[in-house]
Amino acid sequence: MAMRRLAEVQPESFAFTEANVAWAKKEIARYPEGRQASAVISLLWRAQDQEGWVTEPAIEVVAEMLDMPKIRVLEVATFYTMFNLEPVGRIAHIQVCGTTPCWLRGANDLKEVCRNRINHEPFHLSSDGAFSWEEVECLGACVNAPMVLIGSDTFEDLTAESFGKLVDDLAAGRPVKPGPQIDRQFSAPVGGPTTLTDPALYAKEGNDSPPEPAAETAVASDTNKPQGLAAPREGKPDDLKRISGIGPKIEEILNSLGVYHFDQIAAWEPRQVAWVDDFLSFKGRILREDWITQARRFMEAADAAGASQSAGQGEQGGGPIEASKPHAAVPSPPDPDGQVSQQVEKAADGQSTKEKKEEKTNETAKHASDNPEVRD
Repeated sequence: MAMRRLAEVQPESFAFTEANVAWAKKEIARYPEGRQASAVISLLWRAQDQEGWVTEPAIEVVAEMLDMPKIRVLEVATFYTMFNLEPVGRIAHIQVCGTTPCWLRGANDLKEVCRNRINHEPFHLSSDGAFSWEEVECLGACVNAPMVLIGSDTFEDLTAESFGKLVDDLAAGRPVKPGPQIDRQFSAPVGGPTTLTDPALYAKEGNDSPPEPAAETAVASDTNKPQGLAAPREGKPDDLKRISGIGPKIEEILNSLGVYHFDQIAAWEPRQVAWVDDFLSFKGRILREDWITQARRFMEAADAAGASQSAGQGEQGGGPIEASKPHAAVPSPPDPDGQVSQQVEKAADGQSTKEKKEEKTNETAKHASDNPEVRD
């Protein structure tokens, strides 16, 4: 990196404006005690924003405000190339990108304009002190090369002619438009989009025009509202979260609409689906996740579990099952999500741990009574 030094001619003094002093105090207060030096770049940048370049008196003021040795602030100012160490143009300091994409697209022509219109050498003022320029590395708009940076604004897609006009407008005080200087929106293709332009891509099947937004009042009509319950049956609501696409928040919404059980969802008609869908943040979830089919499967699984359990009890004479004579376990019904419902599995389990231990004890005692050798 080229050696960077302070300008030979320096102003006698520097002072932040009142507004900048208030800003600087607020910026310094962001850092914990003993770490105020972390604000050095921010304060140097504000000094440059105020004066156009970083002067030696400004470095001394910043060092005093942050309780830093002057040499430490000088090290920062001379290391970062974003700090101008020479006076810059009163109207504009122009940074011309010379990196490969801009160079291939005509950056040398822009530099030639600067040499002819401002000064043959960079970092030197124009004869009237209004402009200065320099060549810099990539400014991050390679698609729109070549480009320049003036203050905080980029001017892109330049030619020697359009860049010369930009300098003329700045000199005359005429307003200028940052961004691409040709018919281009930001970094979009020149002349407009070139892909995904077929209107059919955005139309519903069988309709060549984009769909018209549906009237919100039609969906929200109470005539389409599914019949709800004031409370869950027997105070035991179904776990609606077992349906893919229903989480705690949506379950809460459904409960507020009087929907507590799978059979309620399974009975929805298309108009009722549309009515409920209007209360969801993401439209179309009910059909996309097929809640109705899922709800029917959970109903069938619960019915199968109940029928199997009743059949098992019937084989025992319909009476209570004795702990010492456990009945055969009833198979758990299939679960649509590939997992067995804990509630159904628990109901289908015919033997508890205690029952198994008692059965083992009874078998051991019977074996001993039937075999004298074992008993002796």
